[in-house]
Amino acid sequence: MLALILLVALALLLLAYFTYGRLVANFYRLDCEAPTPAVLLSDRLDYVPTNKFYLLAQHFSAISAAGPIFGPIIAGLAFGWLPALLWIVGGSVFIGAVHDFSTLVASLRHRGASIAEVVRANTSPRAFYLFMAYIWFTLVYVLSAFTDVTARTLVNNIELKDATGQVVSTALGSGTATSSILYLSLGLLLGVCFKILDQTVGEAAWPWVRRGLIGVFMVLVGAAIVVGQSFPVQLPAVVDLLPFAIGNPAWADPAVSWGYVILAYCAVASLLPVWLLLQPRGLLGGLFLYVILIGGLVGMFVGTSQGNFPVVYPAFLGFTSEKLGPLFPVLFITIACGACSGFHGLVCSGTTSKQLKCECDAPLVGYGGMLLETVIALIALACVMVLVPGSAGRPDEVFARGIGNFISALGVDRSFAIGFGLLAFATFVFDTIDVATRLARYLLEEIFNWRDNWGKAFATGLTLLLPAILLSLTFTGADGKTIPGYLVIWPVFGAANQLLAALSLLGLFVWLIRRKKEKLAYVFVGLPMAFMMTVTLWALGLATQKWFNGVTGGTRSWADPVGWISLALLVLAVILINEGVRALFQPLPEGEALSS
Repeated sequence: MLALILLVALALLLLAYFTYGRLVANFYRLDCEAPTPAVLLSDRLDYVPTNKFYLLAQHFSAISAAGPIFGPIIAGLAFGWLPALLWIVGGSVFIGAVHDFSTLVASLRHRGASIAEVVRANTSPRAFYLFMAYIWFTLVYVLSAFTDVTARTLVNNIELKDATGQVVSTALGSGTATSSILYLSLGLLLGVCFKILDQTVGEAAWPWVRRGLIGVFMVLVGAAIVVGQSFPVQLPAVVDLLPFAIGNPAWADPAVSWGYVILAYCAVASLLPVWLLLQPRGLLGGLFLYVILIGGLVGMFVGTSQGNFPVVYPAFLGFTSEKLGPLFPVLFITIACGACSGFHGLVCSGTTSKQLKCECDAPLVGYGGMLLETVIALIALACVMVLVPGSAGRPDEVFARGIGNFISALGVDRSFAIGFGLLAFATFVFDTIDVATRLARYLLEEIFNWRDNWGKAFATGLTLLLPAILLSLTFTGADGKTIPGYLVIWPVFGAANQLLAALSLLGLFVWLIRRKKEKLAYVFVGLPMAFMMTVTLWALGLATQKWFNGVTGGTRSWADPVGWISLALLVLAVILINEGVRALFQPLPEGEALSS
């Protein structure tokens, strides 16, 4: 049954790419001869024309963070796998992929500008500054959350049990740390090799040399997984290094030390030319994820044919989850990446649009990249479908065990396979946090016109300051347990991310209606915008109401940041919707091209 469900879902995604994806692409009238920003503004630092298949791998790696793993697993456990499956497939085809592709095209038509700049060009400066600030803080929060998630992956171990429940071995988080260090180092080395060989190898032979080199480095990535578990790397807690840190609970946690190391990596990665680290590391990451996709799916099909991997988790658990709340609208803000995510639009209009070599490459990278991420979400959901109810752990554990079991059906050692899954999880997040840092730097550069090297460095430092502070903060939760600082506002993050998608679609809708005057814009962009806006405002309204009822009932405080942030996002949405409606009735600036 598991194989049949996955086959049908994959067939629908493939069919959608060649039908609905082409309809959307035709609507935008892509011009294969039009020079893209990567060509017009090429600087070998941020604007670099890139082969579409290499860019697809890099883009896929950047958008596939922990989201397509966490969201489907959390929602599947709470509501059952069937509602999650329907939203993942339907949402990605008609909303998520359209959102990603459309933001990519809009950025291309605005000289590689961010989605916030598209909003400014088509609405008002006030909408731009509000939207820009919102995006920047969202990126900073993504950095804070995913840095902590990655750091804890590098210190937490996963116990491997046999059929009787006895622990037979342990996958070391510190071993994953070694593998991650080697993986990032390989990306840097590959970039240097590309640069040297590009200048020494003849043009005719270069593609074959490049492919051979990529093959060698992919083998080395596999070797890094093996080596990692044998040579674990551990970091001391901050309190062991700095005497004045005594008394701060956060600094007694080794994961916080890894968090600071990760932020330092992000600082360097954000400032390096894209050819040196972003592109080669993204290429390796994307290809590695392809291996995960193929290995997981093939192992799943082989295991199912042998009678393994029965679907035992309930398909539907009810319209209300005790932990999450009502299925409508919570499902649609819990599963973001894999169905529709506002963060994707930032990547599309940030790093990806600055590397797209030809407009006609946009469907593969934008629409196709989203569908590939959907496959990751489907595999994550499959890890839930084969779970015995009551046996779930953390989402990263559920994924690592699930993908390890699937791959082990191919005869691969189970311990290695689960280590493979752990590194895949860490890879997803590493490839996102350095991109998020670069995107936040771009935004500050756009706002303050910081174009020189000192401006880039200052923008990067300012971006990483808040995550660094949050790493050092802890709070006491309602259950009395100590939690990291970023988790205080975690309950509203899903809604904030989906509001970003809704507002991006609003900006795109205004741009299309004002310039193209085509009714199809109401179908391709207008309907997804209306749906995402509805479920997001609904969720924020419920969160605000819950906060207010808690305050009046004496169970919550007026100082609860979740309530204030939910209310602020509601106000922001109302303001930007008003700006968008006003812009629809304003004339275009004199002389502005309809194709802009």
